[in-house]
Amino acid sequence: MSRVAVVLAGCGVYDGAEINEAVLSLLCLEQQGASYQCFAPDIEQMHVINHLTGEPAEGESRNVLVEAARIARGNILDLGAAKVEEFDALLVPGGFGAAKNLCNFAVAGAEMEIQPDFLELARAFHAAGKPIGLICIAPVMAAAITGEGTRCTIGNDQDTAAAIASMGGEHLECPVSEARVDSERKMVTTPAYMLAGSVSEAYAGIGECVKEVLALA
Repeated sequence: MSRVAVVLAGCGVYDGAEINEAVLSLLCLEQQGASYQCFAPDIEQMHVINHLTGEPAEGESRNVLVEAARIARGNILDLGAAKVEEFDALLVPGGFGAAKNLCNFAVAGAEMEIQPDFLELARAFHAAGKPIGLICIAPVMAAAITGEGTRCTIGNDQDTAAAIASMGGEHLECPVSEARVDSERKMVTTPAYMLAGSVSEAYAGIGECVKEVLALA
């Protein structure tokens, strides 16, 4: 049985992990016979968004690990505790938290920096020859993790695709129901809610992503 490290970036599409994507990722792992452990960085979120209004919540702060524990039903560990040798693959659901808390792409664009603990872990998976699955907006980090020329997708958003290219990646257009595989670098990506209009659409692509990650493992 493959064992997968799943990194969550908080809880909630606008400032954390996209909840549907996170739950679907865990469901697909179980359906395809894999086990998993969730991790999140023990850091403050970039900011807090009121998900009812879409506006920033003034004067409020939340911790990424504490918030991600909501999705994982408390079964989650500090990202710093993740050991590559204990897992066969890495999987990262999307949501704005991936672009605000795991990196700062949401505000810095192609000049982004990646959260150090996450970058170290992801590069360690790559160095060990273990596959990585990045979902939704998370593939903006692909080239920084697995090197220049990494092939990945965020669907068909041209501005984000251009940013990926400027950071050394190669963007591949991809429908919501599919995933794209860079077999040389063992990088698997799928658009999910970059394109999905429903939970079932996101489920189809995430299922393909998980299947390809586990095949590479």
